[in-house]
Amino acid sequence: MKNATSAPAFFPADDRLIVAMDVPHAPAGLELATRLGDAVSFYKIGLGMLTGGGLALANELKQEQGKRIFLDMKLFDIGATVEAAVRGLVQFDLDFLTVHGDPHVVRAAREGAGTSATQILAVTILTSLDRADLDDGLIQPGDLSELVVERAARAFETGAHGVIASPREAAAIRALPQAEGRLIVTPGVRPAGAASGDQKRIATPAAALNAGADHIVVGRPVWQAEDPAAAARAILAEIR
Repeated sequence: MKNATSAPAFFPADDRLIVAMDVPHAPAGLELATRLGDAVSFYKIGLGMLTGGGLALANELKQEQGKRIFLDMKLFDIGATVEAAVRGLVQFDLDFLTVHGDPHVVRAAREGAGTSATQILAVTILTSLDRADLDDGLIQPGDLSELVVERAARAFETGAHGVIASPREAAAIRALPQAEGRLIVTPGVRPAGAASGDQKRIATPAAALNAGADHIVVGRPVWQAEDPAAAARAILAEIR
């Protein structure tokens, strides 16, 4: 007779965990969602899947399966173009939509979102970048973490509902007066023992949430796992 304590604990979906669907096309995304089942309630669909049916997948998961959707487009353009793009995208009943954190972009995105329920999240500095990358891009000198916090403050001041930042900056952003009532969503999250991949500023799920994040984004450690649902539930066990 199997010992009852050997059975894995069951953790229902928790929308603090957002699984990044970094798969090539919508059919692969639907297959992954089927494998994950009720272990995951919130999905991120990024730019890489846009030409592979990403918007159709977002609609299917939202309308047919009742999932929450984070569309990670990182929009950046002149204000009028950003406003028009956001106005079109919010018709998909998105939960989160990302834009770059430049003040003119955030203001335009909020105009485009209007009275919709879509929350605009501003990207501070990509979690795949370090100071050397900023130097290559001619970004002003200074400590990277301090620049992230300053960009977050400016994004909040211009209307962002929340920001995207690495776990390393979450605590400093949460301490900002402007951060009250705003969201912090952290990519660059890796369960203990997972490879860092192309991310340079990472932390474990529990550490990210303890630092002040509201949501964590995890991709490859879940969808590349032999059993994605078990991988997701292991993360849920850690954050609880």
